[in-house]
Amino acid sequence: MLEACLILSVALAAGVLLTRGERLMKSVCWVFYGLQAAGAALAAARGAGTTALGFFTFDTTGVLFHCLLAIVSPVAFGYGLWYLDREDHGRRRLYNGLLMLLCVALTGVYYSNNIAVTWIFLEATTLCTAGIIYHRRDRRSLEATWKYIFVCSVGITVSYLGVLLFGGLSHGADLSYDGLARSAATANPLFLRLAFLFIVTGYSCKLEVFPLYTIGVDANMAAPTPASALISTVLVNGGFVSVLRVYRIMEPTDAFRWASGVLVVAGIISVLAGAMFLRRTNHYKRFLSYSTVENMGIALIGLGLGGFAAVAAVLHVAGHTLIKSSLMLQMSRVGKSYGHYQVNRIGDYMHVNRPGAVLFLVFTLMLLGFPPSPLFLSEVVIFREMAAGGRWILLAVTVLILCSVMYNFARNILRLCYNRVRTVPPAGKPGYGLLIPVVILLIAAAAMGVWQPEWLARWFGTMDITLFN
Repeated sequence: MLEACLILSVALAAGVLLTRGERLMKSVCWVFYGLQAAGAALAAARGAGTTALGFFTFDTTGVLFHCLLAIVSPVAFGYGLWYLDREDHGRRRLYNGLLMLLCVALTGVYYSNNIAVTWIFLEATTLCTAGIIYHRRDRRSLEATWKYIFVCSVGITVSYLGVLLFGGLSHGADLSYDGLARSAATANPLFLRLAFLFIVTGYSCKLEVFPLYTIGVDANMAAPTPASALISTVLVNGGFVSVLRVYRIMEPTDAFRWASGVLVVAGIISVLAGAMFLRRTNHYKRFLSYSTVENMGIALIGLGLGGFAAVAAVLHVAGHTLIKSSLMLQMSRVGKSYGHYQVNRIGDYMHVNRPGAVLFLVFTLMLLGFPPSPLFLSEVVIFREMAAGGRWILLAVTVLILCSVMYNFARNILRLCYNRVRTVPPAGKPGYGLLIPVVILLIAAAAMGVWQPEWLARWFGTMDITLFN
C-alpha cells in the first residue's frame, strides 16, 4: 500500500505537466496532496518500521517529517493559486508540477534507509527547486537559478566524496545506514572524520547552515513566495534528516565526540551569521530566510550536544516548520499588496490588513520563542543541556546572540506593521479564507508547545536518537 502511494504520487506529479485545462490541473494537484496526506497518515498509523522497495524504511523520524510536509504543502499550493492568479496556464502548470515533484523527492529523502539513495533524492530536489526559482524568467531569476545550481552542485559533489568514503567502509556491499553504522565501529577515525565533514559541508546548502547557507537565502528571495514557504521549511528538513542519519553512523565510533563538536561549531556560526544579516538586510524575504539560518543553527547545536537536546532539536525543527511556513505565506500577502518586499518602503500594514498584521505580531512572538511556542520548549531544553554539561561560555554566547536576533526581528516586524511610509496601498478586504489555513498552522504549533498528545509523546519517546555524549 505504501509502495503504491509513492508510485502514484510520482505519476500524478508528472501527469500535471501534461494537463491543458486549468480545472483539470487543479484537480490533479488536489488529488496529489490528498494522496500525500493519506500516505503520511497510513505511515503514522501502521507503517512504522516497515520497508518499501528495499530502499525506504518508514521509521519514526521519516514519518514525523512526512506528516509536516503533508500539512504544509497543500497550504502552500492553495496560496500559490491565489499568488499566481495572473500567470498564464503554462507557467502555473510547470510551477505546480515542479512543486509536486519536489514533495515526492523530499518524501524519498525522509524515508531513505540508504546513504546513496538519500544523495540521489537530494540532487533531485536541486533540479526541482531550480525550476521553481526560474519561474519569473527574468534576469534576476535566471541569475539566482544558475547560482543555485552551481553552489548546490558543488555541495552535492562535496557530499558525494563523503558518500564514497562511507561506502568504502563496507567496500560498497551495504550502503544502508544500519550497515554503515556496523562497519564504522571498527573503521579508521580519520576517514570517518573526513567523510562526516564532507557530508555536513555538502548538505549545508540544503540545511541552510554554515558554510553554504547563502544559496538558500538567495533561492528564497527569487522564488515565488508560496514556494519559499516550502524551501525554507520542508526542504531544510530534508537536509536536517540527512545529516541526522549520517550523524547516527558516527555514534559507536571514536570520532563521535569530534563530529559533535563540528555540529556545535557549525551551529553557533550559523546563529551568529543569521543574527548579523537580520540587522543588515533590506528585503523581507531575505530577512525571514536569515531567521531560518539562525533557527537551524540552534537545531544543529542541540543535535551536537546530544541527549535530550538532540530530541529538542527535532522538536525545534518541527515547530519552525509550522511557524516559518505560516509567516512566509503571510509575507506573500504583503508582497501582493505593496508589489515588493523592500523593508524601507513598506509600512503601516496594520492599516492595509489588520487581521494579517495581528497575525504577523503573533507569529513573531512564536518564532522568537515566547510561550506557547514549541521553540520555547526546545530552546529551554537545549540551554539546560548546555548548563548541565558545564558549557557556560557556549550558553552565554548563544543567549547574547539570540537577544540580538529578538531585537532586530521584532524591530523590522513592528516597522512593517506601524511605520509610516509615503505610499500605502488602499485597505482591501481581509480575505479571511486565506487566513484560516495559517491560523490552523499557528494553533497546531502552539498546541505542540503546551500539550503533546499521547501519540506525539510516544513518537518523540521512540525517536531513533540516542546521541548521548
